[in-house]
Amino acid sequence: MPFCGASGQLLDTMLAFIGLYRTKNFYITNTLFWRPPGNRQPTPQELELCRPFVEKHIALVNPKLLVLVGGTATASLLQNTQGITRLRGKVFTYRNAYMTHEVPVHVLYHPSYLLRQPLAKKQCWADLLALEEALANL
Repeated sequence: MPFCGASGQLLDTMLAFIGLYRTKNFYITNTLFWRPPGNRQPTPQELELCRPFVEKHIALVNPKLLVLVGGTATASLLQNTQGITRLRGKVFTYRNAYMTHEVPVHVLYHPSYLLRQPLAKKQCWADLLALEEALANL
């Protein structure tokens, strides 16, 4: 299950503040479908191995908007090597070979980062408000 434990609870709480609930109105998946040994960062090869499945997943869900949570998902799907601190707060577009149209992309800090760096929650709150506004304008 994506985002379980304390980080999953924080993510659920964050998204609930803007009216999003896993059981109602959003879908969540991983960019890597297993936990790397020692909970290390996934290698580029591991992410590339999963990419076709993630891309098809996204196309099947046919989202109106994507939210990428954390640096790994952001780097993997946006193919952008800048850190998440530089990417958050901006809107990107995403499209893959299985999709017929582009969708806007918002980036959020990973909840486990927010648990370690509580001062970043202020920036994340601003990102959530921007996400809420974007959803209202869809």
